[in-house]
Amino acid sequence: NMNILILNWRDPKNPKSGGAEIVTLEHAKAWVKKGHSVTWFTSNFKGGKNQEIINNINIVRRGNFLTVFAFAPLFYLFSKNEFDVVVDEIHGLPFFTPLFVRQPKIAFIHEVADEIWDFMYPFPLNKIGKVIEPIVLLPYRNTKFMTVSDSTKTALIKIGIKVNKISVINNGIKERPLNYLPKKENVPTFIFVSRVVKMKGIEEVIRAFFYILREIKDARLWIVGDGEKKYVEELKETMRSFSISTKVKFFGRVDDDKKSELMKKAHLLLHASIKEGWGLVVIEAASQGTPAVVYDVAGLRDSVKNEKTGIVLKENNAKEMAREAINLIRNKKEYQSFQKNGILWAKSLTWERAAKQSLDLLNEVLNGN
Repeated sequence: NMNILILNWRDPKNPKSGGAEIVTLEHAKAWVKKGHSVTWFTSNFKGGKNQEIINNINIVRRGNFLTVFAFAPLFYLFSKNEFDVVVDEIHGLPFFTPLFVRQPKIAFIHEVADEIWDFMYPFPLNKIGKVIEPIVLLPYRNTKFMTVSDSTKTALIKIGIKVNKISVINNGIKERPLNYLPKKENVPTFIFVSRVVKMKGIEEVIRAFFYILREIKDARLWIVGDGEKKYVEELKETMRSFSISTKVKFFGRVDDDKKSELMKKAHLLLHASIKEGWGLVVIEAASQGTPAVVYDVAGLRDSVKNEKTGIVLKENNAKEMAREAINLIRNKKEYQSFQKNGILWAKSLTWERAAKQSLDLLNEVLNGN
């Protein structure tokens, strides 16, 4: 049985946790079920406990989203735990485990940040981030990488990681895919599911919805997910100023059951993120019989099988998104074909499969292969 340490800047209870933490949790839960022990070292947050058990995973929190990178080596070096393998999860900045971890290790990366720096940080930090990202990964040249999509694999190769060092393990989904085509809302309903932040493309989706309303007067948009209060209020004010607030509903953050229910009722998922690791919500929506229209970006082009489970746009703009969404809604035969294909695609992506692959990789690294 392995004693596994995960280093990640956030954990599932962090208010800013996202898809990456959901994915990590699913892998970790599966490892624990197989008899391995898992410690997840992460940053703390307001109201967070220094230590707690979540799904039999030992969560240890120290510092904030920046100082956690300094606390991690101290925790590793002075912990009484003898870890067999370390998972270094990279979000823009790595934990630099090749410099202080003696045990076998894996670098787990969902996406190469690149243009995300422009959305996360102001000038000049964004430019510095873009320049240093390939440099900070230099110590990892001999480390095995685990990632979630072929797009991220391509990006890693581009910045100098050898192809034979990269394993792609597509994410599974928690949702149970339907065995039937669901009943949809009475009026065309579009759904956005993600953190409500600019880099996730919420403003592009709202623009697309403006164009959709010109053609489909009774259309509605559901926005599922939370964000900074000020930013969400600004978006709501925009809705009011264009007199479409009655057409748009903000649900905020919801639990998994509610999310599945909304996905099942909506007709189409719209996603215009600037980049994703994998685009988990696309597969979740597909499992509920809801195709997606998405921007042609890393992650989303991996989780949508173009013209089979949804549409990957030829041009990334709101007008094109609206045009394709309207066409798909009106083409009943194609729409039903996408629904059926999406459910089949989702059924093939189980966490059992993903977790078996990640455990095989951990064993491979542990055995020095």
